[in-house]
Amino acid sequence: MEFRFRYGPRVVAGAGAAEGLADMLPPGPVLFVTDAHLLGLGLARPCLAALRRAGHDLIIFSEVEADPSEATVLAAVAAGREGGAASVVGFGGGSPMDVAKLAALLLGSGEAVADVYGVDRARGPRLPLVLVPTTAGTGSEATGIAIITVGGAEKKGAVSPLMLADVAVLDAGLTLGLPVHVTAATGIDAMVHAIEAYTSARLKNPISDALAREALRLLGANLLRACASPADADARAAMLLGSHLAGVAFANAPVGGVHALAYPLGGHFHVPHGHSNALMLAPVLGHNLAAAAPLYAELLDCLAPGHAATGTMQRARAFIDRLADLCRATGLPLRLRDVGVTARDLPLLAAESQKQQRLLVNNPVPIGEADARRLYEAAL
Repeated sequence: MEFRFRYGPRVVAGAGAAEGLADMLPPGPVLFVTDAHLLGLGLARPCLAALRRAGHDLIIFSEVEADPSEATVLAAVAAGREGGAASVVGFGGGSPMDVAKLAALLLGSGEAVADVYGVDRARGPRLPLVLVPTTAGTGSEATGIAIITVGGAEKKGAVSPLMLADVAVLDAGLTLGLPVHVTAATGIDAMVHAIEAYTSARLKNPISDALAREALRLLGANLLRACASPADADARAAMLLGSHLAGVAFANAPVGGVHALAYPLGGHFHVPHGHSNALMLAPVLGHNLAAAAPLYAELLDCLAPGHAATGTMQRARAFIDRLADLCRATGLPLRLRDVGVTARDLPLLAAESQKQQRLLVNNPVPIGEADARRLYEAAL
């Protein structure tokens, strides 16, 4: 068997780990990329104080929005350039981390952002980069992938190992205050990462498989526990680790149809990414059954050890049913109509999904425009 695998950033995990950021960075000004909400909550205060004590000048960029735009990336780069940034920290969910990755790359290399969209187009080098997730879901701290909104609605990805962080800091204490709906949506996002990595039509390999299975086991066992008891530190730590393992898995065995159909929901209807994955999960997995049933059957034990289902197809359907039960139990709305989508919107969504060929080529069953429309109809 031939395959290639890249493990990703060095990991520093534990309660309070984020307060040790200064030991992970070179001397000089730090571009600290976050969002205004996190800054207002004071979640970053201990980290910022520790950096100041260590003598770092801080360039705090907190204008990152959900589904960050290209303009936001350029503004972060401009702030870093003006302040003479020697390193970059991304602190937050997937949006701040994605902006931080691109800012570190563009500040280090001088490349234009338009030149790095796509796979392996970046030349580098980049500035030193540390990523600190405050949600357990995107896995962005583990990947060399950044997703940006261009032209108001289209999602474009920049994919390069150059954007892998030097250090990923897993401090579960930063996730304790997450609202239930954010815990649910980001947790489901991480589960989709694991599932799609395990069933990827391209680059699936034994190491990503092992990580995906363990990620799904951790996430499936702790999602509802974290939703029901937000201050449960053990559940939060398990979710954060599961999210990271899923991130490493899909950084090597890329995601497919669920993500491809989710992106237009974020771009046009501003549905949070994890929630849009939850909306499309069951329809796309059902579409994939013809090819992926043996793999779904294998994953059933990760969510429901000892399940009574026998036979490949029965076990595969039980896996999809178990996922649907978990999604419902979180309380997330699970119909497109619940987030403002109507039947009139389906042709647009189906057409937009076809712009995600980078992802669709990884799906175990092809999804053309007519297929996409049918899947959106099933989710309506």
